[in-house]
Amino acid sequence: MAKELARLGHEVKVITTITNKDLQYSFADSHNVKLKDLGKIKSSKLIENLPEKPKHIAQRLLQIAFEYPDIKLINKVKRALKGEQGYDLLISIAVPHSIHWGVAKAVGQISKIAKIWVADCGDPFMKVTLDTFKHPFYFKYLEKVFSRKCDFITVPTQASIEGYYQEFHHKIKVIPQGFKFNLDHYKKLYKPNTITKFIFAGNIIPGKRDPRPLLDFLLELKIDFKFILYTSKVKLIEKYEKQSPKIEVREYIPREQILKELAKADFLLNINNGLKIQTPSKLIDYYIAGRPVLSVNSFDFEKQIVINFLNKNYEKEYKIENPAQFKIENVAKNFLDLAK
Repeated sequence: MAKELARLGHEVKVITTITNKDLQYSFADSHNVKLKDLGKIKSSKLIENLPEKPKHIAQRLLQIAFEYPDIKLINKVKRALKGEQGYDLLISIAVPHSIHWGVAKAVGQISKIAKIWVADCGDPFMKVTLDTFKHPFYFKYLEKVFSRKCDFITVPTQASIEGYYQEFHHKIKVIPQGFKFNLDHYKKLYKPNTITKFIFAGNIIPGKRDPRPLLDFLLELKIDFKFILYTSKVKLIEKYEKQSPKIEVREYIPREQILKELAKADFLLNINNGLKIQTPSKLIDYYIAGRPVLSVNSFDFEKQIVINFLNKNYEKEYKIENPAQFKIENVAKNFLDLAK
């Protein structure tokens, strides 16, 4: 987004955590973008010094009760915005939603900072349904404060609107996530594999976006295949790798690398989360990679369709509607229209 806005000739400043100081110069100079360091958020030293299991429990409890340590971003964002003024458009991006809360705390400055404030949201906060625990009721206040003060709330799909309080629906605009498309580049990487190779890349949510029923089914088959799963929840499914050489479980790798790996697969696997208000963004990466997509539900999938894909019959492949809407050129224009 920053690169595209700058390419169009606009003055752009990005406030974010800068972990690599060289980035501040190479990225900013290469794309004519100004960067400002938001600073790191650190957990308490008391918690960090705990043994592993108590530390994990403490971190989870503090996250559920107080959104700690992300809650610290409220004051960091407010401080970062101090002195900023004269902009036409301010876009705050969640997650975490505490970014929006920090902008809202700077409400006295907002009219000076920018003419229009857009709060961009992926997944909803209070009405999120993919987390194990619901957010405590008192966070409703913070969500309503930022929703009341911003000019627009942007969400990625029409169905996402239901994840937000009815009283703010009039502020909501649908703008998909933006991607830089380079379809020809990735299509050239594919060469048919002798043994069918397919990939899943994404977060695993037990009971909701869960590959384990499919893995159980695959282990029953006598068909040769290679199934690679890239996920942060390696421990949840690593037992399958031990049961069969047909299955590999790997940690996440950078996006540019995973796109190249996806482009080399015969097909790609999407596991639905069963929800209309939250749509996996990886479907766009799958589209860019240029391979057929098998989309299944975690606990209710047609076994014959899976077998057909393993036999390289992609008749039932998932199709993304209107892919042009995800091009960064179109997404940037939609945000610029809000500034008017």
